[in-house]
Amino acid sequence: MYASELAEEEEQQKKRAPWGVIALVLLTGLALIRNGSGEFDVGPPQPASAAAADTHARTGTFAKSAPQPLPYSVVDRVRIPAIQVDAPVMPVGLDADGWVDAPPPDDPNLAGWYTGAVSPGEKGTAVVVGHVDNRLGPAVFYGLGALKKGNRVEVQRKDGKTAVFEIYGIEVFAKSTFPGDRVYGNKGTPELRVITCGGGFSKQHGYDGNVVVFARLLEVR
Repeated sequence: MYASELAEEEEQQKKRAPWGVIALVLLTGLALIRNGSGEFDVGPPQPASAAAADTHARTGTFAKSAPQPLPYSVVDRVRIPAIQVDAPVMPVGLDADGWVDAPPPDDPNLAGWYTGAVSPGEKGTAVVVGHVDNRLGPAVFYGLGALKKGNRVEVQRKDGKTAVFEIYGIEVFAKSTFPGDRVYGNKGTPELRVITCGGGFSKQHGYDGNVVVFARLLEVR
C-alpha cells in the first residue's frame, strides 16, 4: 500500500468518533436513509416475515470457526451476488438533519459506507447504505428486500481484503419507530447492516420505512 493511502486511512480512523458517541446519535432513530422517489407502478420487493433476523448469538461450530476481526480500512466495493449488486462505495457521514447521508442520487449504482461507525470486518457493527431508486429507475439496493437468510454480502476493502458476511435476517422497519439499538448496537463481533428505503410510499412523505439486512462476518479473503 502506498504511503499516501496509509496516511489517508490513519487520518480517517482518527476522525471517527468513539462508538458510544455514535450510538447516542444512531439510537435516536434519526440516522436513517430517507431518500427515494417511489415513482414506479411496482415498488421494490419487501422482506418476507420468515426473513426476520434471528437474534440468538452464534453457537457451536460456526461460532468457533468465525474469523478474527480485521483492522480498520477504507471500503472500496460491495457485492451481493444473489441480487446482482456490484457497486463502488463512497464514504458518507450525517447530513445537517442527523440522517445518514446517502450517496448522490444521480448515480444509481453507488453505495455509501457510514464512516461514523466501524469499517466492515472490524469488531462492531458496520453500516452500508444506498438508494432503492431514483427518478430514472431502480437503484443499487432496489432488490434488497428479496434477499434470503444465508445469502452473502462481500465488502472489498482498500487494504486488499474482502470481508464476506452471511445474512441472518432482512426486515423492514417504520421510520417513526425505528429500533436503533437493535439495528446499530455493537454485538461484540464483526457485523454488517445494509440499509435502503422501503415500506409504503407517498408523494408527500416518500418511503415510510427502511429495509435492513442483518449479516455476520463469515470469512475473510
